[in-house]
Amino acid sequence: MVVLLALQTLWLETSYSQQTGSPAIEKEASKQEAIYRSRGEEVPEGYVIDRSFLAYASILSSDFDRSLASLGPKDRWLDIGAGEGHAILDYYTPRYDSMHPEGRERRGKKARAVAISIEDRTTPRWHETAARLEADQIRYLSGKRLREYSQEELGQFQLISDVIGGFSYTRDLSLFMEKVLGFLELNGRFHTLLLDVLPESATNRTAYPDTLFLTEIANADGSDVSVCTWLKSIACVEVTCESRTESKRPIGIYRIHKVCNNVAVPALVLLGFEAGTPPLRRYQLRNPSPPSPPAAPAAPAAPDRTGTVR
Repeated sequence: MVVLLALQTLWLETSYSQQTGSPAIEKEASKQEAIYRSRGEEVPEGYVIDRSFLAYASILSSDFDRSLASLGPKDRWLDIGAGEGHAILDYYTPRYDSMHPEGRERRGKKARAVAISIEDRTTPRWHETAARLEADQIRYLSGKRLREYSQEELGQFQLISDVIGGFSYTRDLSLFMEKVLGFLELNGRFHTLLLDVLPESATNRTAYPDTLFLTEIANADGSDVSVCTWLKSIACVEVTCESRTESKRPIGIYRIHKVCNNVAVPALVLLGFEAGTPPLRRYQLRNPSPPSPPAAPAAPAAPDRTGTVR
C-alpha cells in the first residue's frame, strides 16, 4: 500500500512537470502521429484496422447489436476510428440479414453509415460496396480528427460506435465527448470501451497491483475517479458501465444514452501522455468532484384512518 501511494504521488509530480513542460507531451504526440501514418509491416502490434462487425458485437454492450438492427433507412450510424471500415461493410451483407432476421423488413435498404479515420484506410472492398449501394449510403471520411468536423459536415446520428478509436486515443477526452454528444441525436446511443481501465466497482487501484492502467482520472487530492463515474457526471446522459475482468487486463464497456440536449461535460486536464496502441493518458478533474449530498431523512409515516402507522 505504501509503495502504491508513493508511486501515485510520483505520478502526479511527474505529470505536473510534463504538463508545464509541454514539449514532453508534444514529443509523445509526434510518436503517436507516426503510429497513425504507419503502413504495412510498419503498423505496430495492437494497432488494429480491420475489426469485423462480429468483433464489435462481441466486445461492445449487447445493446449495440440490438440498436443497430433496429435502425431503418432514414437513420444514420457513425463509426469513429473505423480503420478499413469492415464493420460497416459487414452490415451491408446478406450474412448480416441472416443473423438478424428480426426487423429485416423495417431495415429495408438499411441505415446510412459514415466511417471516420485519421488516415485513409479504404480498400477495394469499400469502393466496390459503395459503388453497389445508392449514392451517399456509406461515406468514408479521413484526414481530420472528430473535433475538426462541424455539424454541417456530419449532421446527427441515432447510433455512434467507437471500438478502440478516438475515445481510447484522444488527448482531449472532454472535448471528444462534447463532440460525440453534439453529433448524437436526442435518445441516440454511443457505444465504446477502454482497455486497462479502473473498474467502477474498484475503490482504488490497489485491487489491481499488477495492472498499468492506460486511462486514469484523478481528483484534485490525487484520489482515483473511474472513467465510468466521470461519464455519469455528464449532464443529459444515462450511462451504463460493464467491467470485464476475466483476464489481467480489465476492460470497461460503456453505453451512453443522450436524454436531453443541455449536455455539460466536466472538464479534464491532461497531465501525462505516452504514445502507444492505445496510448497511456493521465487526467485530472479541473474542478474537484462535489461530495455526495447526505441522504434526506425519511418522512414520518402518516397514520391511516384506523390510527395504524403504515
